[in-house]
Amino acid sequence: MKENIKELRQKYINNPPEGMTPKDIRRMSDEELLDMDYFLNEDLDDIFEEGEGFFIF
Repeated sequence: MKENIKELRQKYINNPPEGMTPKDIRRMSDEELLDMDYFLNEDLDDIFEEGEGFFIF
């Protein structure tokens, strides 16, 4: 598991999400890194049930 977290951390250090720096990624705990990865990669279709939607007016 630690090896996977190392690879994930390196992925985000090389290409940090908008608004973050590689330094921010280095300082994150393993749990914070996993939470961020989950949030960035979660499938939005799972959030909205069929028939619901997201609308911008």
